[in-house]
Amino acid sequence: MPERTPETDVIDFRAAEHLLAARDPGGAVKLLDSVIAAHPENTAARLLRARAFFAAAQLRPAELEFELVLEREPDNAFAHFALARTFERSGRSDRAARHFRLAAALDPNPEYLKAARFRTED
Repeated sequence: MPERTPETDVIDFRAAEHLLAARDPGGAVKLLDSVIAAHPENTAARLLRARAFFAAAQLRPAELEFELVLEREPDNAFAHFALARTFERSGRSDRAARHFRLAAALDPNPEYLKAARFRTED
C-alpha cells in the first residue's frame, strides 16, 4: 500500500465531499476513515464523516462524531444543528431541542431559527 502523504489526505477528503454530494455516504466514510486515522485532530474531516454517517442512517456514529466536533468547537452552529437533527431522527426530541436553540443562538440562519421555533420576520 502506498505511503499516505498530506496531499493524498487532501485528495481523499475532497473525494469524500464529492461522494457525499453524489449520495454515496458509505464511500465517503471509507475515505474519511483513513484521513482521520492519519489526522485525528482534523475537525473538518470529522464533521464530514458525521454528515456521511447521518446520510447513511448510522445515527449513533453520527452522534458521536458531532459531539466530538462540538467538544473541540462548541460554537459550531452547524454541528449543533446537525446533532439536533440526529437526535430528532432517533426519536430524542428533548435532546434535539437544546441543540436547535444553541444553533439558532450562535447563527441566526432562518433554518436554525425555524427548527428552534424562534419567530423570524417575514
